[in-house]
Amino acid sequence: MSESDTPAWGIEPVPERLRVLGALDGLLLWSNLSVSLLVIVAGAFLVLPTDEFGLALSLPVALAAIVAAAFAGNLLLGLGGLIGADARVPTMVLLRAPLGRRGSYLPTGLNVVQCLGWSVFELIIIATGASALSDQLFGFGGLVFWKILFGCVATALAFLGPVGFVRKYVRKFAVWVVIASLVYLSWWSLHGQHPVRLWQRGGAHAFWPGFDLVLASIISWTPLVADYTRFSRTRSAGLISAGVGYLLPTIPLFALGAVIALSRGISDAPGLLTAVAAGGAASLLALLALTVDESDEAFANVYSGAVSLQNLLPRAPQRLLIGGFAATATLGALLIDLRNYQPFLYLLGSFFVPLFAVLLADWLLAGRHYGRGQIFDAPDVRLEMVGAWLAGFCLYQWLYPQGPGWWTSLVNHAHPHALPWGGASIPSFAAAFALAAAARLLARRPILAARDRADRQPLA
Repeated sequence: MSESDTPAWGIEPVPERLRVLGALDGLLLWSNLSVSLLVIVAGAFLVLPTDEFGLALSLPVALAAIVAAAFAGNLLLGLGGLIGADARVPTMVLLRAPLGRRGSYLPTGLNVVQCLGWSVFELIIIATGASALSDQLFGFGGLVFWKILFGCVATALAFLGPVGFVRKYVRKFAVWVVIASLVYLSWWSLHGQHPVRLWQRGGAHAFWPGFDLVLASIISWTPLVADYTRFSRTRSAGLISAGVGYLLPTIPLFALGAVIALSRGISDAPGLLTAVAAGGAASLLALLALTVDESDEAFANVYSGAVSLQNLLPRAPQRLLIGGFAATATLGALLIDLRNYQPFLYLLGSFFVPLFAVLLADWLLAGRHYGRGQIFDAPDVRLEMVGAWLAGFCLYQWLYPQGPGWWTSLVNHAHPHALPWGGASIPSFAAAFALAAAARLLARRPILAARDRADRQPLA
């Protein structure tokens, strides 16, 4: 087997000879993807004042929301990894089974937009960290320079593909340096502070909005997960690598962001990086390690954006799509300021939480396995399943309207009303799952009845 075969593997099922990622490889990959400056910044959103796009939660409530959402979200992410390892195709191609071939085009378009948005966010956050470092060390910020440089780095990593990325980058990067950096930042965030006062500091008790925010951050990876676990050796490797690998750093990183925001008096989430850079030489080194490690998230979004486009353009060369996608993301990072991305997270959750519910319900009722024919010979559109997904999306938005101003104004005419429990994620997931399962069962009844009639026919 040649690794040169894997970087540009398209949408066809991955053959056995290319399924080379074991559970340890997957754990390393997903743990690295979970270690992100964006996750730390997102943790700050939980405790920041509401007028700064935050939720102003107290620390105990924020930590409770982090833990609950981390376990729920990573369970779903692990199941997505298992389904991807079993079917051996990218997630957007996998969605042909429940939604139909053309029915998968809508989530594919949304995922391309998501990957582009995250790529822009990643390049901005990496460049912000690098700029803060270079400004402290050399008196030169060079924000534009860092955006272009890391755009090129993300492109080069995406050209490696998942297998090459794990073997040539993840395994060789000093993971222990990242761990040491996080341990130091945890100490720094509490040094000179009074932990009991931080714990007892007042705040809102809006547990479910915090839960939805953390869950949305994790669930945004479910449309990408099979792009990587399709190279896993076994189904269990796909489950463990994504579900456990992404879980391990999630809780401490979200908690670190919340604690830094409270202990260092951060007024806005992006300002967290500037505060860390100004914390002394050791903080600078820690931020440097995390900034370098952040490039793997940019890789993932560039690579998955290109792979998703292949569901629409299966004959297009993957390397061409990677190059074009990365160039677009870099241009976006140069032209757009997307520093406050909390509304973007909620909007992603409203799309992808019910979408995964539909996929899971259909996969379970298909016998927990998709054959090649169920994916590539699927009907054009399965309207009942698309309807189940959109019903879950509408319920999420009715409970917690998120998106552009014109959209939330439109939703307000429906008199949105949040439930006292469950937030928006759990009800929308449950509704989409139940509707998809019912649609699948009703569709099977005529087939089973026809088989029963055929079985009762006398032999000729």
